[in-house]
Amino acid sequence: MPQLFGTDGLRARAGEFPLDEKSVFILGRALAELLIRRGLQPRMVSGRDTRQSGRWLEECLTAGFARGGGQAISAGVITTPGISYLVRSHDFSAGVVISASHNPYLDNGIKIFSHRGTKIAESWEEELEKEIISGILPPAGVRESDLRVDDQLKQAYLDFLRQVYSGPRNKKIKLVVDCANGASSELAPRLFSSLGFEVVTINSQPDGQNINLGCGSLHPERLAEMVRSEKADLGVAFDGDADRAIWSDEKGRILNGDHTLYVQARHLKDKKSLKNNTVVATIMSNMGLEKGLEENGIRLLRTKVGDKYVLDEMLKSDYNLGGEQSGHTIFLDHSVAGDGLLTSLKMLEVMLEKEMTLSELVKDFREFPQILLNVRVREKVPLAEIPGYQEAIAEVKDRLGRSGRVEVRYSGTEMLARIMLEGPEQKQIEDLAGKLARLIEEHCGLK
Repeated sequence: MPQLFGTDGLRARAGEFPLDEKSVFILGRALAELLIRRGLQPRMVSGRDTRQSGRWLEECLTAGFARGGGQAISAGVITTPGISYLVRSHDFSAGVVISASHNPYLDNGIKIFSHRGTKIAESWEEELEKEIISGILPPAGVRESDLRVDDQLKQAYLDFLRQVYSGPRNKKIKLVVDCANGASSELAPRLFSSLGFEVVTINSQPDGQNINLGCGSLHPERLAEMVRSEKADLGVAFDGDADRAIWSDEKGRILNGDHTLYVQARHLKDKKSLKNNTVVATIMSNMGLEKGLEENGIRLLRTKVGDKYVLDEMLKSDYNLGGEQSGHTIFLDHSVAGDGLLTSLKMLEVMLEKEMTLSELVKDFREFPQILLNVRVREKVPLAEIPGYQEAIAEVKDRLGRSGRVEVRYSGTEMLARIMLEGPEQKQIEDLAGKLARLIEEHCGLK
């Protein structure tokens, strides 16, 4: 298994290994050489979000790619699913996004897509990782890059989204859009305005440091306030690279990716378009989603956390709707990537076709009480090796019985242990989650 690559690519503090100039240059060179070895033309499209480190990281990567015999072109500031689309539609062999998604601006990351627009295989990650760790670098400088930007690529992605949207245009719908000062800051207002919607945009003035800062999908509270004050029909919050979407309904209630799947699954089933009457989600989705779908004759299939695992299951078993509670939603009939902009269009389609508000669309969805706790750790000690952990988990499962769930895992992108509990009573799950958090913090938390 790769050590540097997590569930969503390579992520670290920008300027530090493995996101220092040397390592990123080596990665670019290694990617070009890997494509050549696999018999693919070494053509790459790259893009980035709005972090101040994005430009120089992209320059280092593309310089290395050129040194390895490849040709690269940049789409500039663009969403992660935008690059996934461009790889598939413009005959590139690989796509790279410089983004740390929802992380703070000091972090950055590199997500690599195959020619199919999907995340590269772990075997590819392992080959690239060996090159990075080897640290072998030619004597010439690493940032001698002629980074070429083609603005038509961004336009092609917007055109694709407009074509996907099948709902009525120029309807009196008012949206509040929180762009998280990220990659959607230019694209989202252009897209929604071009379809005739009234758009109120917030957090769309990136300065290199304010991406995700108290805004976006991790902090949708201001969005909800704006929806109420603007008397808007819908609010949507994206993260830094806009591959996820979180909602505020017209009443200012914050809704997540489980609500998206609930609305979309029932709509697709009504249209006889939900393949195999199945939705793919992860172990983090609320039990209320599973029960709500079951009541509508729809099966919920769970995977490990990570949209790539959701996609793998969808491709393997021929399902066309899947996603994560965090807001990634995959509409496989249109895209192989979670796409916040596409998801927003699909929610608008349902609202307009059914002539219902979002609160009406989710009124029958009953969430189980749930708590999510993050414990910052200094190292990811195997959970089973933490003294008393297995006994504590056994106690939690015994207390919850069949009316609840517990999931504890390490984040694939941050130094965090994530604890999720569901059960019939909020106070009970809060107490049990707190006990687990204290146990983990005592043995591997930050001192």
